[in-house]
Amino acid sequence: MSLYNIQRDHARFKNIIKGKIKQDLKKYISNGDMIVKKGKDTVSIPMPQIDIPRFKFGSNEGGVGQGDGDVGDEVGSDGQPQEGDGQGEAGNQPGDHALEVDLTLQELAEILAEELELPKIEAKGKEILEKQKDRYTGIAHQGPNSLRNFRRSFREALKRQIATGTYDSENPVIVPIRKDMRYRSWKTTEEFDANAVIIYMMDVSGSMGDEQKEIVRTESFWIDTWLRSQYKGIETRYIIHDTIAKEVDEKTFYSTRESGGTLISSAYKLCQKMIETEYPPDQWNIYPFHFSDGDNWSGEDTKVCFDLLENYLFPRINMFCYGQVESRYGSGQFLKDLQEQFKDGNEKLALSKIENKEGIMKSIKEFLGKGK
Repeated sequence: MSLYNIQRDHARFKNIIKGKIKQDLKKYISNGDMIVKKGKDTVSIPMPQIDIPRFKFGSNEGGVGQGDGDVGDEVGSDGQPQEGDGQGEAGNQPGDHALEVDLTLQELAEILAEELELPKIEAKGKEILEKQKDRYTGIAHQGPNSLRNFRRSFREALKRQIATGTYDSENPVIVPIRKDMRYRSWKTTEEFDANAVIIYMMDVSGSMGDEQKEIVRTESFWIDTWLRSQYKGIETRYIIHDTIAKEVDEKTFYSTRESGGTLISSAYKLCQKMIETEYPPDQWNIYPFHFSDGDNWSGEDTKVCFDLLENYLFPRINMFCYGQVESRYGSGQFLKDLQEQFKDGNEKLALSKIENKEGIMKSIKEFLGKGK
């Protein structure tokens, strides 16, 4: 089989897999454990294994419709009527196995964007110099021996010998001289890209249980996947809060649970401090995401949150996304307050009510569907 055929078949297989993932995307999104991250840029996804049909060789005795038995008798694999009460011992053969398929996060992001019809993000802020890169762009007459291009050098020597009549086809000896030497030349190019930061905030008070944190963890994976496909330079920060906010690492973010009350403004103030000290808005695309069950200490603290959003965060960020995770212990009031405060709408604000894992897909669309 030629290399072209192998590549063509591999591409067809990839398209089949992508189609199957797209078809069952809601299942993969709602069940975060189905997708396992492998390395920095690759994930492993379980797929139903496809068995290839094979011929089974056996005896060629008898023909179609021949043999013992009456009409209506059940026929076994040996062609004979079967008797029994349907009871039997447990089998000892392996069952069906899932086939794990590796995809890049970029491919997964493309599937997500196609299914949810996500627009490409319009980055704000000036582009930042990411790195300088040397590219070999041509051939030079001078250079170090380490960059000598042997093929071009021998070609020049051959041309010279033919032109001067010294080339002997019966005894083709080609000896390059100094003026025949050719060297690879390079050009330094600068690569620019817009930077982005995702600031995750989550209420970890007693009313936010393991089920709510799992919903947040799953949704955050898909948010990360999409935003990382849009920006090369991206950072992620994590803030947890009850009545006090603090920055933590990713593992702590999803595993911490406190027994105290809730003061949402503490998280917004820490988010404000991060932006002021580390992320100049003219150089960074800023995405704060806040997840909570809707409880807050008081109406006065809710007013403080509104003030921080309107007078500080909205003018400096791309989008502020609030996701309210349904909880039997949470009042859900904060979402209602946000909807009332911003009833005329705000292009920098995205609100979502996440009732259960099946609601994650809809929530992602609500957060990322504006292309900001």
